[in-house]
Amino acid sequence: MIFFGSNFSEMNQGKYVFAQITEFLPRRVFDRIVLKYNGNKHIRTFTCWNQMLCMVFGQLTTRDSLRDLIVALDAHKAKSYHLGLGSNVTRPTLARANIRRNCKLYEEFAFHLIDYARKVCVCSDFEVKVDGNVYAFDSTTIDLCLNVFWWAEFRKAKGGIKMHTLYDVKTRIPSFVYITPASVNDVNAMDNITYERGSYYIFDRGYNDFERLYRINKLEAYFVLRARDNLKFNRMYSKADKQPGVKCDQVGTFSVPKSHSRYPEKLRRIKYYDSETEVEFVFLTNNFELTAAEIAILYKNRWQVELFFKWIKQHLKVKSFWGHTPNAVKTQLYCAIISYCLVAIVGKELKIDRTTYEILQILGISLLDKTPVKELLANNDYKNVKELNCKQLSLSLF
Repeated sequence: MIFFGSNFSEMNQGKYVFAQITEFLPRRVFDRIVLKYNGNKHIRTFTCWNQMLCMVFGQLTTRDSLRDLIVALDAHKAKSYHLGLGSNVTRPTLARANIRRNCKLYEEFAFHLIDYARKVCVCSDFEVKVDGNVYAFDSTTIDLCLNVFWWAEFRKAKGGIKMHTLYDVKTRIPSFVYITPASVNDVNAMDNITYERGSYYIFDRGYNDFERLYRINKLEAYFVLRARDNLKFNRMYSKADKQPGVKCDQVGTFSVPKSHSRYPEKLRRIKYYDSETEVEFVFLTNNFELTAAEIAILYKNRWQVELFFKWIKQHLKVKSFWGHTPNAVKTQLYCAIISYCLVAIVGKELKIDRTTYEILQILGISLLDKTPVKELLANNDYKNVKELNCKQLSLSLF
């Protein structure tokens, strides 16, 4: 349930900050999902809702381990009921819940929260005027110890999982998260994307799979891809409009028969020199309307998904895990996404003029306060905060 207007602070007088912010989570939606997966079957006290709130509490307070989380909760046992965590949370109870309860229900709830966060965090001043959404797709590898996570074999002496993420550049919210073993090739994850007509999908050169790119083209969506250095391209004609940094803007087809059979239609190749980094880029795209400079700007925004990966690895618990099974690991990752979306929603719904990083830092040390959350997050003189000048803590690089 979400409250609006000036009555928000009055309605939350005497409530803990954690209880206030979790009111932004749609409880009825969560209950429907739990019912779908029979999540609370044979459970008397510690429900799926209690489990998720414990995991979110651990994410927001950056607990290092399950034991660390339980020690913190046990120190405030008298407050557990009012925090929504249940009457008695023990380490074996939470560990069993993470192992046994289907992570799919937290995945589905995370996707619902993602959809809502994208609606409230919509941006109307994106630097390239396009009608569709703009997505950046990439993956990050999370290393795991093979002695503990035996199921996550990656290399001979190394384990890991990959978090494939479709990042909505306009809203700065991940629109899709797909978790696989680290051995899965990145291009295979492209098959799980639901492409939207008229939207733009930005890929790094690790996604040079022309058959899959042609599928995007047939669905009437657009792609911007950084081409590999050994690309063989047959130029048909060049566009005359030259802009600063644009070395060539060509239309043609692939000259290698195998590549041409996978992508038989014409596409556009743009060679662009970035004077800031002194690097020359070659882009492939099936969009013929935008200028070459606008295509370069779209690709430049691909870096935002990298910043997102860096941000969650620094400020949420996605590198050290509180359980060792695949189900426990995925549950923790989806609860991290839920926490990220919750912080973004709180900031937007309460019209807080702070970065996601600042909101998270304030909430992390204030969850057991009883200050109205809007008053707590009220922006005074925050421009001197040192962290704001560090690019790696900001999701807005450009």
